[in-house]
Amino acid sequence: MQLTGIFHSMRFTMIATYFAVALITMSLMCVYVIGLLSEKLHSSEQTDMFAKANIIAQVLSENWDSDGKDLRSFSEPAEQCLAGTDTRGVVVNTSYTVLYDTNKESDMRGKVFMRDVLKSALYGEQAYLINSSESGKKMMYAAVPVITDGQILGGVYLVRSIEGIETTIETTRNSLIVFSVLIILLIGMLSFGMSYVITSPFEEFTSVAKEISKGNFSKRIAVKGHNEISQMGETLNYMCEELSLLDEKRRKFVSDVSHELKTPMAGIKLICDSLVAAEKPDFATVREFLTDMSDEVDRLTRIVERLLVLTKLDAGESSSKMEETDIRMLVSNVIKKLRPIADGKQITLYTDYHEALFAPVLADYDKIYEAIYNIIDNAVKYSPENSLVQIDVAEKDEWIVIKVSDNGPGIPESERERIFDRFYRLDDSRARDTGGTGLGLAIAREAIVMHGGSVSVSEKNGGGSVFTVILPMENRSDIAENI
Repeated sequence: MQLTGIFHSMRFTMIATYFAVALITMSLMCVYVIGLLSEKLHSSEQTDMFAKANIIAQVLSENWDSDGKDLRSFSEPAEQCLAGTDTRGVVVNTSYTVLYDTNKESDMRGKVFMRDVLKSALYGEQAYLINSSESGKKMMYAAVPVITDGQILGGVYLVRSIEGIETTIETTRNSLIVFSVLIILLIGMLSFGMSYVITSPFEEFTSVAKEISKGNFSKRIAVKGHNEISQMGETLNYMCEELSLLDEKRRKFVSDVSHELKTPMAGIKLICDSLVAAEKPDFATVREFLTDMSDEVDRLTRIVERLLVLTKLDAGESSSKMEETDIRMLVSNVIKKLRPIADGKQITLYTDYHEALFAPVLADYDKIYEAIYNIIDNAVKYSPENSLVQIDVAEKDEWIVIKVSDNGPGIPESERERIFDRFYRLDDSRARDTGGTGLGLAIAREAIVMHGGSVSVSEKNGGGSVFTVILPMENRSDIAENI
């Protein structure tokens, strides 16, 4: 319910944001368009009125009658310029006395006619004004001076209704408002749909994430398209697959550990029960039982110790001491350590790299030593008596290549990757006879991979296996930081 409320809030926020953006945008557009239209129409009307007034003033300046007796000198230019318009024209002298008025019904001739725009005109300036008349109509007033030889003789005053302009502006404003409302409603519907399109996948993501948190790694996102949300879905599905594999490995690991620990513990329990059940056992029998018990405890200890090593490698908590390492000497030390075991089985450890010189490798000596030791020890354990185990070290393209060849039973191709899994054995009974824990090769691979290398196994010509270890020679800081 809480998540549902969150998504509802997200949708409301998205829709409100789209509405607000659309409303602000359309309002600004309407204000701008109406302002621009009003300015253009009023400017055009003003220009027209000034043009007519100036024409009249120009003609009057040439035929000026200061007494106003010769009406023809005033009427002809005024009526010619104002013909066909509803513009009223008034001509005054410098005393604001009307000399001529085009409005016959309210003829102002002989009367004083004073207006603000006329004052400006008689001071030698053009002036105009937009105002409302007594009837409430919008009117435009304009006045220009009549000048002859630099002397102001009077002024021409024009007045015209601009209701047509106001009607045009009002009609345009109403149309823009209707258009804006329709656009906002359309954007609202689109934003409502988009909010569901955008938030619906996140609801599915949340649902899958909740299932993952409960340990259900089988859930998947239905991926559609190739956009960013689809990529997020693919990433989440990939994470589910990886977690599923990890969980499967964890379950198998726990099962294998339980099985491995159960076997020596069962052996110890059996020995203890046998000792308890025996009546007056002799010292030799007790000694034999205790020796068997000690072997089982040693085996149990080896398993626990190797599990601790793997745990530290997995967690990256194992202390590391990176140093320049002579791989040739390291391998020689491993062989020296294993030679007594090999001699016990009359196995020859053959090497032919002692005269070669290799550049030092940046590595943790102990980890690489244990990795090489586990691989060669594995070859010795599974090789028959009176056989040969060959160890080669070579340099190739700034890599150190170590090959360990044995004459053992070989490893089927289908099993070659699995032998590096923890507790995996090809021959379980034989591995127990050799004291193996099934963890040696897993530890070897973890250590080698941490150094930026790799380990693989292949079939040897004539029977047996070849383990190949590849380690980088150069000082790679990215590897060093991760160890």
